[in-house]
Amino acid sequence: MCDTARDAAIAFDHAVVAIGAEAEQWAARQDHVVRIDAAGKTVMPGLIDAHCHISFDEPMSNDELFFHRREGLAAIVAAHNARKVLRAGVTTMFDADTIFRVSLDLRDAIEGGLVEGPRMACGGNALFTSVGGTAGMLVPDEGAIGYLKVTRTRDEIVTEIRRQAKYGVDWIKIHATGLIPRQKQAGEIQVWNYDELKLAADTAHELGLPIVGHCRNASSTRDCALAGFDMILHATYMDDAALKAVIDARVPIVPTLTFQAVLADHGATVGASAFLQDLFAREVSESSVMLRAAFDGGAPILCGSESGFSITPYGEWHWREMQVLVENLGLTPAQAIASATRESARVLGFGDRTGTLEPGKAADIILVDGDPLADVTVFGREDAVTHVFKDGRAVDLATPLPERRPLPSWRVSQYSTVIASRAAAMRNK
Repeated sequence: MCDTARDAAIAFDHAVVAIGAEAEQWAARQDHVVRIDAAGKTVMPGLIDAHCHISFDEPMSNDELFFHRREGLAAIVAAHNARKVLRAGVTTMFDADTIFRVSLDLRDAIEGGLVEGPRMACGGNALFTSVGGTAGMLVPDEGAIGYLKVTRTRDEIVTEIRRQAKYGVDWIKIHATGLIPRQKQAGEIQVWNYDELKLAADTAHELGLPIVGHCRNASSTRDCALAGFDMILHATYMDDAALKAVIDARVPIVPTLTFQAVLADHGATVGASAFLQDLFAREVSESSVMLRAAFDGGAPILCGSESGFSITPYGEWHWREMQVLVENLGLTPAQAIASATRESARVLGFGDRTGTLEPGKAADIILVDGDPLADVTVFGREDAVTHVFKDGRAVDLATPLPERRPLPSWRVSQYSTVIASRAAAMRNK
């Protein structure tokens, strides 16, 4: 967490200056100091969301995401949503893939001071095979759509990774698993073979870029770890071979079970089917044992929310993964908080700048009403985060954001939610 003693003063400007008695001494030498009474609150590093889709704008379906987005408007909407994420106490985020190149431009606009938002590490379009990913048959046999680019050959894999390096990505993302009709196994199927994964990892590393894989089955998690991937998203449904590969490589995992947990907990309220609620609840429970074993074996576990979908809207559930880590994986609150701060900063390449409260590091600081070391769910209480500072600058949490109104053709418009058979139409007569 912050690696400092309780009840110690902290002095900061753009960066943390001093802690404890040295902070008081520094403050006494200043002409003007603003003092904040943190009694009853926890002062801690800003949260880091290691799996956030800031360019998506909360679609209810892949159809909406692929066919109802325009690049310029998506960038403007993403800038609006980035402020929600920052106000929730997330001062750093990882956006592994983007529609168009929106996230890359947003990252640069934030760094240039044009837009307020968390510091960002970004991928470009996720690399797919034509088998598809979680979008199933919406994925084309070639070309790009939504947040993805289909690569059909070894040459296309290398070319696309080099193209993304040219445009300034921080990470390369591979969608190693996907869904197909009439699937017979849990999770997803592996849609890249080991040689292709190794080629992608080697090409990225030759260009100085880390690589991350979306893996929702055992074999893909195993092969990505063996191929030298720098991070794995999900790593659900691991078997013993996958677990061994992950532990041997010490590859960081971002389980990102928040989407499943929120849908399982609140699916009935938001119109999800009982089937999906049960399916996702079982994915959380069945994957937690192996994920905990990976953690015990030395593989870092990071916190990601999957924010950017209708189930995980921006600014709402960035803390929820910590609850999963505590309640399902059995981590302590301190370990879960470290996963959402120090460990995520280190893995994402920000460890020298943020993730802990130490002199010389950026003053990415939040104040939380209550003690998350006793109960991480305090983050989920309304107005739990009372202050947010990024690089020492106070974020305005009091002024409401502009009212969001419908955007023409931005959302999918359905004729109805059920087929209007005579039986259905006359049911309530």
